Amino acid sequence: MLNKLLPRLQVNTIYDIDLNALWEQGVRGIITDLDNTLVGAKAPLATPELIDWLKVVAQIGFQVVIVSNNNRLRVSKFAEPLSLPFIYRAKKPTSASFRRALSMMNMRPEQAAVIGDQMMTDVLGGNRMGLYTILVLPIAKRDEGFFTKVINRSLEKAALTWMKR
Repeated sequence: MLNKLLPRLQVNTIYDIDLNALWEQGVRGIITDLDNTLVGAKAPLATPELIDWLKVVAQIGFQVVIVSNNNRLRVSKFAEPLSLPFIYRAKKPTSASFRRALSMMNMRPEQAAVIGDQMMTDVLGGNRMGLYTILVLPIAKRDEGFFTKVINRSLEKAALTWMKR
């Protein structure tokens, strides 16, 4: 079970991901979390740096779907100006939202990567589906909600401690 919490790749930010290497491995789709992965949890819109990164992602040929546990208003206000498809109230780590994102991109699990800042939602959900999982450090931990801050991060810390042994 704990091996399902281990990402295939761990980087500081999305900007540290070698997109060309991902493409060479056969990845064609990116399923990404929103809050604390692409921008801070309280940031309403994409930063200029993120917009540039998304342009590079598109130029390489990747399809992108935002999959977030947040509500429709939050996710749509962020994703629609970028013309990115999205799934809100995803209930990660359940597999339904990941299956839906794959369907939106018309891809199989081995063709997609999941990028997120939480082991308990993004990595666990992606690994259970056979996706290439990438864990990033949270952008603004102080802005996290109660459940994420108290429950998920505590479980992640315990899992990491146990795995180091």
